[in-house]
Amino acid sequence: ENASLLIGLAGASGSGKTYSALRLAKGICGEKPFAVIDTEGGRALHYADMFKFDHGDLKPPFRPSAYADAIKAADEAGHPVIVVDSASHEHAGEGGLLDWQEEELTRMAGDDWKKREACKMAAWIKPKMEHKRMVQKLLQVRAHIILCFRAEAKIEMVKVEGKWVVRPKESLTGLDGWIPICEKNLPYEMTCSFLLTPDAPGMPKPIKLQEQHKPFFRLTQPLDEKAGELLAKWAHGGAVTKTNGETKAETDDDSATITEAQQRALWNLAKKQSLSVEQFKAWLSDEYKVNSLAQIPVARFEEICGRING
Repeated sequence: ENASLLIGLAGASGSGKTYSALRLAKGICGEKPFAVIDTEGGRALHYADMFKFDHGDLKPPFRPSAYADAIKAADEAGHPVIVVDSASHEHAGEGGLLDWQEEELTRMAGDDWKKREACKMAAWIKPKMEHKRMVQKLLQVRAHIILCFRAEAKIEMVKVEGKWVVRPKESLTGLDGWIPICEKNLPYEMTCSFLLTPDAPGMPKPIKLQEQHKPFFRLTQPLDEKAGELLAKWAHGGAVTKTNGETKAETDDDSATITEAQQRALWNLAKKQSLSVEQFKAWLSDEYKVNSLAQIPVARFEEICGRING
């Protein structure tokens, strides 16, 4: 059964997060177009000549429900992958969680600063609940989702030659030197999440990377289409193998073919697209090198369904 992926990429300007997200998306969905939900004034369109995607602008106010609705629309349109660039606006953008908490605080306490101090935590109730509802909706989406987050450098105060100065925090791994701009727990809701830094664009530094996903990512090289391809095969039930040092994902039984019920389902989909028997067989022969429905591998069933519907 196909498992939906939820991937997070966080990075500062120049870290390659948008390009990396698009490369992963292409690897996951192959030649099918994916969806990009853009909050950055159309910046994703700078890559329109390199990737095949449908583009949509998301405008303020950046409420969690606005993100959930946009993702739901892209999912219902049949896109196999949905890239959101950037999900940080849900937290810190115009009308996002921080603005919403301030609105709630003003509604509760007005300009009474003593009362405002007492109401600070209560003012988070509505924004946090709406954020949780958004996350729950993300986990129910059939499409794979890639969320891009902005990141900002942590700062520290140090004494240099007798004077206190503020500077970016020094970091050996890079992880503790940057903060993803989002609700603090969101990167850990992901299937996997990574930090990208401007000094090594596209090179993933794991925030969350479970053991079963480690073989898909080469931490010494930029994220690419191959990582997306391996993730997609794993999500379809593939097993990981290594041949001559190269990681591969394979289905548990590559020889298994689709059932009679699945054959009927495919033929019904083809008829809805007004394909004749001859046309459908010719297409299967050209694209998948099979001469009948009974020869179609189980591993290709979902892909073929998607292509017919697309």
